[in-house]
Amino acid sequence: MAATHDNDAACPFSRQARSFDPFGVAYQSDPAEALRFSREDEPVFYSEAMGYWVVSRYDDIKAVFRDNITFSPANALEKITPATPEAVAVLKREGYGMDRTLVNEDEPVHMARRRALLDAFAPDALAEHAPMVRDLVREKLDAIIERGHSDLVEDMLWDVPLTVALTFLGVPDDDMTTLRSFSVAHTVNTWGKPTPDQQVAVAEGVAKFWNYSGDVLARMSAQVDAGKDVHGWMYDMIRQNRVMPDIVTDNYLQSMMMAIIVAAHETTALASANAFRELLTHRHQWDAICRDPALIPAAVEECLRHSGSMVAWRRIATRDAAVGGVTIPEGGRILMVMASGNRDPRHFENPDALDIWRDNSADHLTFGYGAHQCMGKNIGRMEMAIIIEEVSRRLPHLQLAEQELTYLPNISLRGPEALRVTWDPAKNPERQDPSLRHTGRNFPVGAPDRKSIVRRLRVAEAAPLAQNILGITLADPAGERLPSWSPGAHVDIVMPDGESRKYSLCGPADAGEWQIAVLRDDLGRGGSRWMHENAGTGATLPVRGPHNHFRLEEDAAHHVLIAGGIGITPILAMADRLKALGKPYALHYAGRNRARMAHLDRVEAEHADAVELHLSDDGTRSDLEKIVADAPAGSFIAACGPARLLDQLDALMSRRPDLRLRFEHFSSDDSAAELATGQAFDVECTDSDLSLHVPQDRSLLQVLRGAGLDVPSDCEEGLCGSCEVVVEEGQIEHRDRVLTAVERAAGDRIITCCSRGRERLKIKI
Repeated sequence: MAATHDNDAACPFSRQARSFDPFGVAYQSDPAEALRFSREDEPVFYSEAMGYWVVSRYDDIKAVFRDNITFSPANALEKITPATPEAVAVLKREGYGMDRTLVNEDEPVHMARRRALLDAFAPDALAEHAPMVRDLVREKLDAIIERGHSDLVEDMLWDVPLTVALTFLGVPDDDMTTLRSFSVAHTVNTWGKPTPDQQVAVAEGVAKFWNYSGDVLARMSAQVDAGKDVHGWMYDMIRQNRVMPDIVTDNYLQSMMMAIIVAAHETTALASANAFRELLTHRHQWDAICRDPALIPAAVEECLRHSGSMVAWRRIATRDAAVGGVTIPEGGRILMVMASGNRDPRHFENPDALDIWRDNSADHLTFGYGAHQCMGKNIGRMEMAIIIEEVSRRLPHLQLAEQELTYLPNISLRGPEALRVTWDPAKNPERQDPSLRHTGRNFPVGAPDRKSIVRRLRVAEAAPLAQNILGITLADPAGERLPSWSPGAHVDIVMPDGESRKYSLCGPADAGEWQIAVLRDDLGRGGSRWMHENAGTGATLPVRGPHNHFRLEEDAAHHVLIAGGIGITPILAMADRLKALGKPYALHYAGRNRARMAHLDRVEAEHADAVELHLSDDGTRSDLEKIVADAPAGSFIAACGPARLLDQLDALMSRRPDLRLRFEHFSSDDSAAELATGQAFDVECTDSDLSLHVPQDRSLLQVLRGAGLDVPSDCEEGLCGSCEVVVEEGQIEHRDRVLTAVERAAGDRIITCCSRGRERLKIKI
């Protein structure tokens, strides 16, 4: 448990933790900021004020989501504020009977129901709804575009998701005003803190919502039983009810009717309002998506990470269980604050900043994780992307109006109740080009392709660093500061043919500009030659990243840094960081001769006490065997350089299990297409409870994504490791250049873009 605080020896948690109140001003104003103290010092604590165990860090939240047996979702829809007798009487009088839905159902019933109802949420099936969504958005935008001002929530963001939800369900959409009040009542009833008087009014609304759902369901059921050709998710469920009434029960149908209207409607409406608030506040990012709509899916994902509408979710422990080093007792109620996990610097760099070019935004926890991950995540993504694309194309000059934003007090859902914007109709682009109303672009359904997330940066300076090595400083053309980065990070420069080349960042991490070094290789694929000939001062380059798959383990007892040639670029950044931290390290820098070694002057000037140079022309080659043998126990070895150096190190590490090696390759001997094919195999996904088949002509990564699972990836050539997943059972055919020999021998992880299973794998996703 955490250390004792505030001189209170009776409890291991601080006074701030024990008194934490999700209905307090701090949490209601900014949930992530309110739990900064927890992310930093007390990642799991007991709140006496609310009677819940609060979990605030990314990995711990994901671990709770992953284990839905130990951590039951049974209390996910439990009222956070106990109902008054008067409110209970209202619900009883009206026959309110909402029970289990996909959200709060335990296994094995949950997955049996989920499998029966999942097909409609597959990306290909959802794509069919895109034209309907776009037509709705255009209709709403047409009504206000010449007005010059709007409350986007009232005029568009509330009604569009509601209509989409009703259409998707197959439900009549005649009574939106009533449904809006029903949806809010359900939110306040479940996650809010209404006063005793408000509880009675809320109960009346919830009961009406329940009975309305029942009436609509009865009419829809009659159509199914009459054999009419009707379509929609609720009709599919009704048909499943007729086939498997013990799984898709009558009560379950009505409960899901009510729950999914809220889940598909309010979450998307509030998330869209949050996205417009953030993008219009960070004007240069709004302008960027107006110039390059291909960035919109990435912007959606980053807004969901930074300011998602689902703030927190709940579980209950079915046994004593350790989370983050703290034992939560059986029966303990848990509040997982995803908004806090989404700001965890252990997983996201510069987590408090909105950065639509962030490479791993899709790792966010806003949709949950595992078997209970939101089924409607992709329809929500699709709606948000279409709404932002339509508005940014037709109203790029949109501005936030001066206003005091208000939020409905509750623990789980967050978004402004109103969002007022203004614009000058005289500047509407379609006055000059009416075709803009009809030129919207379609995006693939699902998480964004990282390769589409591209910045266009200016070469602020290009100058020789050593023989055949060009130093390049990249800057934002608009003068904005580029994000800071961590040692080991790299960027991808996109070549004219669409292929990319990876270059490690090597300058000061927080300078607001990025520095790379490019070694010219005339026998290579042509990228370095193109950079030397075209990336001069003033040039504009398309850049992806930063990405970091070569992280420095700062907490190791000792560090050994090994650089071969141009491999000094990430290693120098690591040395700079370790020196700043006052950590012990040794730096080995090998090259043919001094004239060919980039940053040599800086290495010798700033790391003189730690560096040992190894020059081939002087006969002082590095003795890797001795370096490994002499490394203190517990050392972290980071290496970057030629493949032969890395392979030799990898082989030597088998003699020193007390050391940890991490290295980085930037090239592969095989094409991505060749790596993605091979012997067919089956895979069982334990977190999501899915069984899939990987055919000969597809990679495991492609199959997982086709099943609607969000798996991050970057290079898709087996070089970066971003698509790694944990393997519980089965033999692996390793094809990557990421895992060490020791890690491959352990057989507990696979790089999904290229490696394959032998017959069958069981993986955790």
